[in-house]
Parts: sequence; structure tokens; C-alpha cells
Amino acid sequence: MGLMSIRSLVSRALQLPSQCAVCRSWPSQRLCRHCRDSFAAAKARCPRCALVLTGASAAPQCPQCLRSPLPLTACFAAVDYAYPWSELLARYKFEQDTGLSGPLVDLLMHAPGVGPALAALERLDWLLPMPLSQQRLAERGYNQAWELCRLLHRRSQCRAAVSARLLLRLRHTEAQSQLPHAARQINVRGAFIVDPLAAGQLRGRQVMLVDDVMTTGATLAAAANAVLEAGALSVSALVIARTPP
Repeated sequence: MGLMSIRSLVSRALQLPSQCAVCRSWPSQRLCRHCRDSFAAAKARCPRCALVLTGASAAPQCPQCLRSPLPLTACFAAVDYAYPWSELLARYKFEQDTGLSGPLVDLLMHAPGVGPALAALERLDWLLPMPLSQQRLAERGYNQAWELCRLLHRRSQCRAAVSARLLLRLRHTEAQSQLPHAARQINVRGAFIVDPLAAGQLRGRQVMLVDDVMTTGATLAAAANAVLEAGALSVSALVIARTPP
């Protein structure tokens, strides 16, 4: 079967009716527009770490970033890590439901808070997924960040280069979700490196990291530091969900 025939079959399959993974409506899409709009309302977020800004204060950043900012020029999140997104992302990451890649990227591209991120894609030089350790990749069978990254790259028609082999994970670490806040930075310290043979490709470039969930930001910060040490001009991040404090 030729490449064009395969693409045609995939295109037709994506147009078939499905059941919404949230409200179970049928016929629908894997994520219906009603659920996407209902559970992805616009929220004022810190531009450095994507936490929701609360209270009447007009502060440009959250208190944490004012005290100790992450090494990111900007961070964008579509939604909070809460119902129904926490359940969908767990299914996507741990139950091999890679069919959710498309709906999640669709959420990224239509959520009110990520418009600036999509505009930033036009100025980027590199779009990089957060890498998994070899052990985690073997357990899971795929890197969910890479699935999101390459689909976002294709659908947004981003001109930036995209690679899953430029930013590397040096060692396996404990799951951040199982550790107290104070231990998370130590857990991922030195866990990432840019491929030494390709590091020159990042020098003076603008880079965006892509991941599914951002909890405290320790993992993204460790990866951003590795990219900056390779000579990148700036590093931003784009995630599906941001865990509330």
C-alpha cells in the first residue's frame, strides 16, 4: 500500500464518529467541543510558570516567580491538572491510549490561554519534547511528550525544527509525583543533557519544550538549564496541564 493510500485511510478514520471521552456523548469526537469549551475556560496565569494568578492583585507574576523564577522566558498551559483533564492525561500516559494525542493537541490549539504560545511558534527555532529515560520508555512503549510535540508541529505548520534526539535524559529518576516538593529539584538535577555532537544547533536559538503535565516545574527547569548551557538564547515551555499549588 502506497504512502498516499495510508494517509487517505488515516484521514478517513479520523472523520469517523466516536464517543466523547468526557461526557460519553455519541456520535461525537474523542473530545467534543462542548466539553473542551466547558472545562477549558480562560484563566489569568503567571507568564513564567503558568500558575493561575489569584486575588485582586495586578502583579505580573506569581509570588514564587517573583522570589525565585524558573529558567524559562515563558510558560503556557491549556488547563489546570484537574477533572476531567487529570483522568484523560492518566489514560493517555499510563493506559497507552495514544488516540488521545489528536484531541489533546486540539485542546492545546484552542484553549484560550495558549494563543500567545501559538504565536510564539512562528518565532521559534526548535520545538523539543521532554525526553523519557530508557527504562520509562521501555515500560510505556512511547513518549507522550514526543507524540504531542510532533502532532503540534504538523498541525500548527510551525517552521521550527523538531527533534526527539537533541535533548537527552541521562538517567532514570523516581516519579516526581511520588516525592515531596523539596526533593524534586534534587531528583532531576543533572538528569538532562543536550547531545554533545549536536549542541551547536542550539547556540543562539529560541527553544520551546513540550510536555503533558507540569507539576512544580522542577523537571522543566532542569531540562531548560541543559538547553541554556548548550548556548540557547531562550527557553519557553508549553504543557497541556498545570498542577495547582
